[in-house]
Amino acid sequence: MALKSYNPTSPAQRGLILVDKSSLWKGKPVKALTEGKRKTGGRNNKGHVTSRGIAGGHKQKYRFIDFKRRKWDMLGHRRASGI
Repeated sequence: MALKSYNPTSPAQRGLILVDKSSLWKGKPVKALTEGKRKTGGRNNKGHVTSRGIAGGHKQKYRFIDFKRRKWDMLGHRRASGI
């Protein structure tokens, strides 16, 4: 990802530098790397409502990302891991 710098056509754009995210994946997450995200409905371990207005909504997915890089024998891209 490269950095984009802009010409200062206004005082707010002077020194503006953004990250170019056009090369990132825009599709859905790979299904083998996802699992269902469980909803709590705003309730804690005792069943009491601690956050109001969280119930319902569309079913969501959670994508596993190995931030701590604990898999030593795998390469870092999808094609090498056989998925």
